[in-house]
Amino acid sequence: MIRILDNLMTRYLNNEEVVIFILLLISTLLVMAFWGGILAPVFIAVVFAFLLQGIISRCKKLGLSHNLSVTLVFIAFITVCGTFIGVMVPIIWKQAVRFVNDLPRMFGDLQAFIQALAQEHSSYVSQGAVDEVVNLLASEAATVGQWLLSYSLTSIPSLFSLMLYLVLVPLVMFFVLKDQAKIISYMTSWLPKERQMMRDISHEMNDQIANYIRGKVIEMIVVGVVTFVVFWFFDLRYSALLALLVGLSVLIPYIGAAGVTVPVVLVAFYQFGASNEFWYVFIAYLVVQALDGNVLVPLLFSEAVNLHPLAIIIAVLFFGGIWGFWGVFFAIPLATLVKAIINAWPRVNDQRLISDDKKA
Repeated sequence: MIRILDNLMTRYLNNEEVVIFILLLISTLLVMAFWGGILAPVFIAVVFAFLLQGIISRCKKLGLSHNLSVTLVFIAFITVCGTFIGVMVPIIWKQAVRFVNDLPRMFGDLQAFIQALAQEHSSYVSQGAVDEVVNLLASEAATVGQWLLSYSLTSIPSLFSLMLYLVLVPLVMFFVLKDQAKIISYMTSWLPKERQMMRDISHEMNDQIANYIRGKVIEMIVVGVVTFVVFWFFDLRYSALLALLVGLSVLIPYIGAAGVTVPVVLVAFYQFGASNEFWYVFIAYLVVQALDGNVLVPLLFSEAVNLHPLAIIIAVLFFGGIWGFWGVFFAIPLATLVKAIINAWPRVNDQRLISDDKKA
């Protein structure tokens, strides 16, 4: 047993850089676990900084200075966000209020449709199964109503936090963009001079995370806008709210698309019933999802993500269970980080370890 442990220590912890990297990794995880909520504005600002870094680099290639590029891009970003908040948020909020008010009637119409369908096909469907489905829908409707009520009662502190974030996030993001070279230089000054493994991991992860964040934001915008146009064309109710949900659903690979289908189908059925318009909306929605999965995602992430779908699902479930929304958002970069660490981890020659075991 002692020889096995010694071999493992020799194989995986064989230099100073590895030990320091492990300590840094553990410290980062502890900070995120215990102070993640307090430092959330900093994390959000860093995400936006990654998002804007490519645009700033292009501005600098055009001959603009670093400070001027940061200032122009920052002002443009704040303008776009302010326009979205001022124009779209009130519309989405009104549609969300109407959606909550209509939700019980939606479930009621769905229950009535299921019961009528069961009566027409009573020889194939048992009444007990229909009653079970109806009771399940009723309980789910009651659960959703209670959750919405409790959420509305606890929304005042969250509104205060939102106002605080609207001030802190842009401020922190500006200084991260402006002084990123100084910040990186200061942080790396504490590391050992010989850190080839850390350089390999940081270079790979910098490209991976930057490409992933930019790709996800582009995918969210494109999917959300296209979905809104499709729903607006069919005059579907709550089109802005549903388009926002569909756009946000791309944050959760595979699972998000399945989850957001429920409210889309529920609203379409509530408005059109089992008519041709319902099937037109449903088919158009499936076409949007198919184009996203088979055209847009390969185009945006062909070089950014090289993970098996099973690894992605496990990463979403694991990191989402630990850190909630941000764990889901960063599930793929974190999984890629784990893969990069495994690939870059220094190992001694296995043949030498085998020969040492034989001598022992």
